[in-house]
Amino acid sequence: MSKKVIVGLGEILWDMLPSGKALGGAPANFAYHAQRLGEEGWAVSAVGDDPLGREILDIVAEKQLNNIISVTEKPTGTVAVKLDDRGVPSYNITEDVAWDNIPFTPEMEALAQRADAVCFGSLVQRMASRASVLRFLRAARPDCLKVFDINLRQHYYSREVLEESLQLADILKINDEEIRTVAGLFGLSDDDTAACRALIARYGLRLVILTRGPQGSEVITPEAVIPQTAGEAVVVDTVGAGDSFTAAFVVAYLRGDSLADAQRLASDTAAFVCSRKGAMPV
Repeated sequence: MSKKVIVGLGEILWDMLPSGKALGGAPANFAYHAQRLGEEGWAVSAVGDDPLGREILDIVAEKQLNNIISVTEKPTGTVAVKLDDRGVPSYNITEDVAWDNIPFTPEMEALAQRADAVCFGSLVQRMASRASVLRFLRAARPDCLKVFDINLRQHYYSREVLEESLQLADILKINDEEIRTVAGLFGLSDDDTAACRALIARYGLRLVILTRGPQGSEVITPEAVIPQTAGEAVVVDTVGAGDSFTAAFVVAYLRGDSLADAQRLASDTAAFVCSRKGAMPV
C-alpha cells in the first residue's frame, strides 16, 4: 500500500525554551509525527536567509522530513516559550517573520494536488501567508482531508479567519480552552459538546476532536461522543504534544481505523511526546 501524503502547512520556527532552543511550529511538528508513523509527511513553510533559517533546513534534512520551505528576506521565526511549574507553555511570538510571508509556489500547488490530508491553523493566517494557505486548500483534491487545528495564540485570530477556515475544513481539532473562546465569539452554548455539535452542523464538519489535556479527549460526531483517557506519562514538557496527537489521529483515520482506535493511538503518541524534551523527539 502506498504511503499517504500528509501535509503540515504553516509556521516553522525556533521555540526558545528555558533549556535552549528547539525546532517547533505546529505544522512542522504535525508533519514530522505523520512521517514517524509511516506516512509521507511534508512540512510547508518559510525561513529567513540567516543562521537560524539555515539551521532549520539542516535539521529538517537530518530528520529526512520532506519539505517545501522557502527562503525569504524576512527573518526566521522565533517564539519565546516559558513553562510553568506543570510544564505547560506560554508563548511570545515574533511578528512579520519568514513564515508570515510564505509564497505560493508551483511546487506547493503540485503538492496540494497530491495531498491525502493537510493540517493548517489560525496562527499562520495572521499576515500575508493567509493567501497562500487558502490557495493551497483550494488547490487540493476534493477528497483531501482538511484538518483545522485551530491553535489560538494570543490575539492572532479573528472571526473572519476562523469562519473561512471552518468552511474549508472536514475536521476541527480544538482544546477545552479554545472551545470556550470560539463559543463566545460565535454565540454558541456554554456546554462544550453542544458547542462542538453546533459547529459541525453550521460548517458541515465530519467531526470535532476536543482535547482536555490530562483529562483526555473526546471525538464528537453528530451521533456520538467517544471519550478517551490521556495516556500515562511522566511529563517533561507538553510542547508539541497536541500536534503529535493530531498527526496520529489523521494517520489512523486515513488507514480506516475506527474513531476509538484512532483516538487511542493519538493519546498514546501525545503521552510519549510529553515524556520527552521538545516537540520532535526520536
